[in-house]
Amino acid sequence: MLVAFVVAGCASVPPADRAANDPLEPLNRAVFDFNDRLDTAVIKPAAQAYLDVVPAFVRDRVRAFIDNLAEPRIFVNDMLQGRFDAAGITLSRFLANTIAGVGGLFDVATGQGLQRQTGDFGQTLYAWGVDDGPYLVLLFFGPSDVRDAVGLGVDMYTTPPAQVLHGDDATAIGVGMSLLDGIDLRSRNIGVLDELKASSLDYYTHFRSVWRQHRAAALREARGQSPEPTELLDPGATPEDPQQQP
Repeated sequence: MLVAFVVAGCASVPPADRAANDPLEPLNRAVFDFNDRLDTAVIKPAAQAYLDVVPAFVRDRVRAFIDNLAEPRIFVNDMLQGRFDAAGITLSRFLANTIAGVGGLFDVATGQGLQRQTGDFGQTLYAWGVDDGPYLVLLFFGPSDVRDAVGLGVDMYTTPPAQVLHGDDATAIGVGMSLLDGIDLRSRNIGVLDELKASSLDYYTHFRSVWRQHRAAALREARGQSPEPTELLDPGATPEDPQQQP
């Protein structure tokens, strides 16, 4: 992955071709199909069971707790990006939710006007001028690119409990938290993904387009720009490259 990252940084893609920068499409489609089959067979049923069995109040506490664990990582990345206002909001959110929100089980900060900020290491690399590299579909994790794949690895290593606990227990807890996070997020998007899949002539292309639009909004924030409204594009449509936007 690191070799691919370096190569991608040395070989720039012409602006006109950047939106379609998917030279690994055959491999990406194979991984995408595997992820889709795994989702259909295991992840979606587990998410639906979680939705049916666990009360909404408990699900919201789980979501708030997991989100609060990520706030220190978001704070660090906001600082690295020079987004000091966002970093201040993130720090205030973490303190408010940890103290008044009973260890992060309740999101009291949003009610006080402190909206959750974006902040990941892929964004930070973008703010530092690192090129995105080829589009990638990661096993289990889904759509990405070379830069964001490297960022994902850093984020996983720097988000608690990875840096709080150590040893086999830390690994087990980390895996368990990741699984719970994924199932909870999947349960909150069952209808959206079903509609997206049903309305797509080519699910792979449509999903890639939607991911790029949402990612473009987050990348604009990394450079202190307001994220533009995102829309679900037709499968053949291509979003503008965030690096080419003013």
